[in-house]
Amino acid sequence: MHPSHVIRGRTTQLLAGRHILVGVSGSIAAVEVPKIIRELIRHGADVRAVMSSEATRIVSAEALEFATGHPPVLQLTGNVEHVTLLGPGEGQADLYLVAPATANTISKIAHGIDDTPVTSFASVALGGHVPLLIAPAMHTHMGQNPAVRESLERLRSWGVGVISGVSAEGEEKIATPEEVAAAVLHRLAPGPWRDRRVVVIGGAARESVDSVRALTNESSGATAVALATQAFYRGAEVELWAGALQVPVPPFLSPTPWRGVRDLIALANREKGRLARAAAVLVPAALSDFTIDAQPGKIPSRGEGPISLTLHRAPKVLPVLRRLAPSPTRLVAFKLLAGEDAERLEEEGRRLREESHADWIVANDARTMGAPSTDALVLPPHSAPHWIRAPKAEFAARLLDELGEELPLGSPATDADSARRHRPRPRRSSLRRRR
Repeated sequence: MHPSHVIRGRTTQLLAGRHILVGVSGSIAAVEVPKIIRELIRHGADVRAVMSSEATRIVSAEALEFATGHPPVLQLTGNVEHVTLLGPGEGQADLYLVAPATANTISKIAHGIDDTPVTSFASVALGGHVPLLIAPAMHTHMGQNPAVRESLERLRSWGVGVISGVSAEGEEKIATPEEVAAAVLHRLAPGPWRDRRVVVIGGAARESVDSVRALTNESSGATAVALATQAFYRGAEVELWAGALQVPVPPFLSPTPWRGVRDLIALANREKGRLARAAAVLVPAALSDFTIDAQPGKIPSRGEGPISLTLHRAPKVLPVLRRLAPSPTRLVAFKLLAGEDAERLEEEGRRLREESHADWIVANDARTMGAPSTDALVLPPHSAPHWIRAPKAEFAARLLDELGEELPLGSPATDADSARRHRPRPRRSSLRRRR
């Protein structure tokens, strides 16, 4: 068994049965391509590589054959590989990814120049409407070249996805394997979440005591990040509204920060139009039940005797979200208890549904906070309660797949939202900022 088969589908099966071609052009970033290929395989994809002659000077054909399990295409022959693999009919690849895409290759593709296997494959992909993604890598000044910027804009206008990485050390570095795989998953997602807006509200509320201290909850925000990530993988246009987080956020997500409960309610009212057009609003946030009147400056730490703080009951967020995001938007509320049994979890979950009018309830015990796995009782609106016990990423995937089965036909998202799939996403790279 080839080593590529051993890792296939280890992360997800979302690309199972999908055939992806990776075009490799002559950038030093080509040394990262085997990692990108392996990440795609871990999501279930079958991957083949196409190389320019310049790319073979940087990474060997044997390295890419090891990574993919297939010999790479090094030149076009009488087998017309670009037509055989990307043309119409049985065996057509599902997506063509150019990674890395040099300034030279980007400009050639944008102007219809076919003088390498990589650019010839791009011409067939564009002409045959096969999804095309590019992951640029070049010196920063090359990225600032007006000709390159114009070529990128032309490709975007044709529906080509641009996966920009980070601008650092004078280079426009290629996106990480995880970013590239996420972009591929997002572009190819076939399921019910495709092009639908999903709002995930997560992290911990922080209620200020004074200018430097705050009361907060013991929440890492890991469930919210997992839900946002899995929704993005499934093709959703994801918004992550993030309170205090103790886990990193993937670069392909752009969090909108909030601090306390009143801050979150103000954010919801400002974004009420977006909430109303969402297919689902999921709220695993650790919301404060109490607020406090913050004192200006810093409460002195010197001195003796107790310091009294007066807590006030915080306004409830879920009823506000329900009012701003009425049906058919699915509101998914999370209920956290401490040390309660299953019967009590279900009882409190049903009570929360009555109070908030949420559609789905997820009830779990405080021992799962900060843990790598989730052990939660899920209460759907039209079927029996059941448990999902799994690592957080798998929990998020299963919950979204179950919720997706009951989404109404059509999407609350606008046509403009759907068009964002083919437009540049907000990124860190100067290739994305300088326009």
